[in-house]
Amino acid sequence: MFKFDDSNLYGKEAVDSVLKSYSTAAKGFQAIASETAEYSKKAYEANVAHLEQLMSVKSFEAVIELNTSFAKTAMEGYLAELNKLGELYSDIAKQTYEPAQAAAAKATEAVKSNVSKAAAAAAA
Repeated sequence: MFKFDDSNLYGKEAVDSVLKSYSTAAKGFQAIASETAEYSKKAYEANVAHLEQLMSVKSFEAVIELNTSFAKTAMEGYLAELNKLGELYSDIAKQTYEPAQAAAAKATEAVKSNVSKAAAAAAA
């Protein structure tokens, strides 16, 4: 049987799980922002260093080699960063969903219990 006191408890648990999810998501997005800023700084420094190297090169062939090497290194770093950010986003999604999943499991159990009790009462 439904009790209004229980609804207040369920409401409080729902709000708590939502707040926990928001907190987890906020921390995750802070980590992503920090990681992105760090990568941007590294990329900028690498670009400046590459430009300085280009200024000192004397032959066209050396320019081509230097640019090829830089492009390869930059692309590898970019792809590694994308993988790292993808993992961070995946972790945020998993951690944010955990409180809701626990609440859903608890609610499902309560409904099953009430349906069992109602079925037993109807059979009697």
